[in-house]
Amino acid sequence: MLGVVPSPRYITGIALLFFNLLGSRVLADPILSYPPARRDDVPDDYNGVKVADPYRWLEKLDSAETRDWVKAEAALTDSYLEKIPVRDVLKKRLTALLDFEKFGAPLHRGDHYFYSHNSGLQQQSVLFERKGLKGTPKPAFDPNALSTNGSLAVVSYVVSPDGSTLAYGVSQGGSDWTDWHFRDLASGHDLADVVKWTKYYHPIFTTNGKGIYYSAFPAPPPGQELKVRDLGDAVFLHVLGTPSSADRKLYERPDHPDWQFEPYLTKDGDWLVLRVGEGEVGDKGLENLYVINLKSQGAAATPLAEGFDKNYMYIGADQGSLYFETTIDAPRGRVVAVDPSVADHVWKEVIPQGPDTMDVDRGSVTLVDHQLIVRTLHDVASKVVIYGLDGSLRREVTLPGRGTATGFDGEADDKETFYSYTDMVTPPTTYRLDLESGASSVYHAPKIAFDTSVLETKQVFYQAKDGTRIPMTLGYKKGIKLDGSNPTILYAYGGFGNSILPRFDATRMVWLERGGVYAVANIRGGGEYGEEWHRQAIRAHKQIVFDDFASAAEWLIAQGYTSTPKLAIEGGSNGGLLMGASVTQRPDLFGAVLAYVGVMDMLRFDQFGQGAGWVGDYGVPHNPEDFKTLRAYSPYHNVHPGTRYPATMVITGDHDARVMPAHSFKFAAAMQNAQAGPAPILLRVRLSTGHGAGPTTSQLVAEKADAYAFLMENLGMEMK
Repeated sequence: MLGVVPSPRYITGIALLFFNLLGSRVLADPILSYPPARRDDVPDDYNGVKVADPYRWLEKLDSAETRDWVKAEAALTDSYLEKIPVRDVLKKRLTALLDFEKFGAPLHRGDHYFYSHNSGLQQQSVLFERKGLKGTPKPAFDPNALSTNGSLAVVSYVVSPDGSTLAYGVSQGGSDWTDWHFRDLASGHDLADVVKWTKYYHPIFTTNGKGIYYSAFPAPPPGQELKVRDLGDAVFLHVLGTPSSADRKLYERPDHPDWQFEPYLTKDGDWLVLRVGEGEVGDKGLENLYVINLKSQGAAATPLAEGFDKNYMYIGADQGSLYFETTIDAPRGRVVAVDPSVADHVWKEVIPQGPDTMDVDRGSVTLVDHQLIVRTLHDVASKVVIYGLDGSLRREVTLPGRGTATGFDGEADDKETFYSYTDMVTPPTTYRLDLESGASSVYHAPKIAFDTSVLETKQVFYQAKDGTRIPMTLGYKKGIKLDGSNPTILYAYGGFGNSILPRFDATRMVWLERGGVYAVANIRGGGEYGEEWHRQAIRAHKQIVFDDFASAAEWLIAQGYTSTPKLAIEGGSNGGLLMGASVTQRPDLFGAVLAYVGVMDMLRFDQFGQGAGWVGDYGVPHNPEDFKTLRAYSPYHNVHPGTRYPATMVITGDHDARVMPAHSFKFAAAMQNAQAGPAPILLRVRLSTGHGAGPTTSQLVAEKADAYAFLMENLGMEMK
């Protein structure tokens, strides 16, 4: 391993080059020869400002030229990674680490319980069912039977109210496009019904289980599945056993083709609740609400809230009222209720805003046993409190530690619920919560092939550029020396109000057991401290995200956890944008970069797929004020020839319909053209994957082995 870094620990310019030449094995190799990428003179006009887009041709994903370039990039990346000796060692170790029994939290429907189960290394987890909690389990659906290579993956399940029919969503290669199929669980046979061209939102069974309400888009033109914009969404009713052409359209807004609809159904089947967004519901954190009275034939949608000025998340219905989480006059969230049958729709506060934060974007309140189970965040740690429907405090749920608790789902008549607890060094453990007594008991605790007692985790707070106090969670082996020599990965997201909570990842153990440090910075733009934390770092203030992240890196270096040549950064999606902005703004600060499925062209993001829905956080490229901000940090437009960039691997999925792969293609081409130093700039296109990681265990092993091998090689980490 490299020696101790002298103070000061920032190594830049000639000093950085000298350090790398002495200590990094990869820099001893010849500088890579990158596949040629044609540069065109393609200027765009933004209110009189001409902006070049030399790699526009890479947006033509199916052109022969693009395909040939991607193949050449794949050959280069493969040849580079194959030469790293530790890669095969990592694959074996990752396989061993993932070889443990995994259980999902049970879901109760009728007299059956459903849960996911993986014996260890199955490519996809199998859905099991059992009658009663102690009944004999049997497979309800095995997604591994669909395909052996992960080209078809089940992304979600929905079970009918009586537990007799299963809806399962199938994704082609991990794409957001999802086809829903239906299985009669008694016979084990699929029905003829298929609901196609859905994204993001799962269907809802009717109360009798004989139909579904669903949200879907028009079929895209052939070959345009990854490029077509998300327009024309509508809500339909499909009756099982009838052709899709007979589906009844319940709601659409041709006057607002960018609107999308997430349906919910009250348990009595009387009301269809529509949560509506401009773009993907929840992306802007601003929604409209409508209800349709299903008791009245042909009833029109009635507005509960309009104007797209606040965040709403449906909780459930009980005793004639609909319950919602909202940020109305409450940036940290509160619970309100409304009677949909009353014409004036008067909102009633049930649980006021408190000192801690509800995660309104993802939903942190459930209605079970005629009680409201409220999860909040206190300095990025879960707190769970149970209230009556009148807002009266019932009890606080005692959790195993300062970590992340999820789940608590169920129906109003259920007397129990299940939840999972985890933190950075604790595998997810499932608990059963008796809602009458308030007692929790372990339902399933996994056994992994790693002794986590040698690890420790702690939360620290560092000061941002403007003085704001930012939390960060660290994980590492006990006995760490703060001498700047520790290889470190810094992760963050910083957008759309998404809170990044401590969680266990078995694959991360290969990093920690080799002396690596893993750090998660809860920078602004997320929702860890409510909507104000989010809104501080959007649109004209987006630079705050990048500054907060750089401050985290500087703190880790100043405190002796690591040093520039030992510091890697990683992030995906909006976090991939963060990686692109960070490496182009501060190439001197980092030793290596992993940028997953990033939004890299901030002047054309709104032209593809889901992109138009992101203007709430990013702004509108053709708006003069937004353009100035976007142009200033857009990763693709801020790659400068002659710059010595750190080792960077740009990763995308060949079926990513959310962030089109061309974002990564164009950024990688620009970086390779500009690179003045010897560090590699690689493009990795993951096959049969979409916006997330590969859906199968073998894909996960391969992807993680590539990533960790790349980092270990370029950070000069000890290979063993």
